Amino acid sequence: MNKKTQVPVIKPGNKWPFILITSLFFLWGLANNMTDTLLAAFKRIMSMSDFQTSWIQMAFYGSYFLLALPAAILIKRYTYKIGVLFGLALFILGALLFYPASITMVYGHFLAALFILAGGLSILETAANPYIISMGAEETATRRLNLAQSFNPIGSITGIVLSKFFILSNLNLLDADQRASMDVMDLKAIQSEELTSVMGTYVSVALFLLLVWLLVKFTKMPSISHKVKKLEIGTTLKRLIRNKNYISAVVAQFFYMGAQIGLWSYTIRYVMQELDKNENDASVYYLASIILFSASRFLFTALMKYIQPRKLLMVSALLGILCTIVVIYGNGIVGVIALVLVSGCMSLMFPTIYSLGMSKLGDDSKIGGSGLIMAILGGAVLTGLQGIVSDWTKSINLSFYIPLFCLAVVAVYAMIQHKIQPKNLES
Repeated sequence: MNKKTQVPVIKPGNKWPFILITSLFFLWGLANNMTDTLLAAFKRIMSMSDFQTSWIQMAFYGSYFLLALPAAILIKRYTYKIGVLFGLALFILGALLFYPASITMVYGHFLAALFILAGGLSILETAANPYIISMGAEETATRRLNLAQSFNPIGSITGIVLSKFFILSNLNLLDADQRASMDVMDLKAIQSEELTSVMGTYVSVALFLLLVWLLVKFTKMPSISHKVKKLEIGTTLKRLIRNKNYISAVVAQFFYMGAQIGLWSYTIRYVMQELDKNENDASVYYLASIILFSASRFLFTALMKYIQPRKLLMVSALLGILCTIVVIYGNGIVGVIALVLVSGCMSLMFPTIYSLGMSKLGDDSKIGGSGLIMAILGGAVLTGLQGIVSDWTKSINLSFYIPLFCLAVVAVYAMIQHKIQPKNLES
């Protein structure tokens, strides 16, 4: 028992690479949660329905789905470092494309920029998650990944703060009816000013990312590779499909992402309705959600030293279900508090499902990791479905039945995972 607790979380010699790669978790957290606030922003700017704004998430997480497998092939053929550099390059390009989009003021152009940006994030996640897992002993892999992922919500907090002060605070408070009655040129002038605020924030992030790209480029990183010359994608996929533990994790990850993105995408809308606040003021509660999410991840990472990750996953999913029920049927500050608390319950889910699904994959880990990143598509599909439910029922509360079902799937996965896990993983 003592020997097990003395195994280092990070392999000696890998501390600096671990720190550098962990910084990427911060960066895509920043981008993810800046994007979440865009739903509320574009709903105001362009007088859109909830389903129309959900195209932001469909473009964003759809790109994650499409780029994950090519990213896995890239890093399997070359190195994790090449994957990181290419991912950062697309991240930068997508952010810079917000500038021409702000000039044309075409919604589709913003979606295209987000698609490219998210493609870069997909490549970064496909490379960084298994890379972190590789930096130490397998018995500490889940703790190591949760530690790295703990910096993801810190990036999320930063993204929300940037959105609050540089995007949402600059929105004109005219509602859809008032905008519809305005002179076309006057409306265009207001929208141009609002979209310039959106653009400026993303372009500033791109300039910072250039510095990160240079740092990674000129840092000597360990070459952790399975030394496989032939890709053998078909053979690898056949093995993965037969792996019940892996497939179950992909399904659970798909629904978890539907819960997370759905809950966060409509948090501002829910708070605006229940507490009669504007987008900027409502974003404070979204920020509180991410702060709780961040703190809870550090707490869960510490608890994993004493409690099996699967059991923590099950308990957190059940608590999340209870809180979401309060969100649906509660109102006012009670419903808002319950919505914030769900984020605390979700904090350990992504890295824990990912790590459990990646167990014992060996040479298949790079392609396997791409499947778990492709599962992020759930954030696009299920958030879009939540938007449809909201528009159809004319109730943002009832739309939270979608995240409720998603959390139920995660709970079921946690309950059965010990029966299908690879041998010698957990007792």
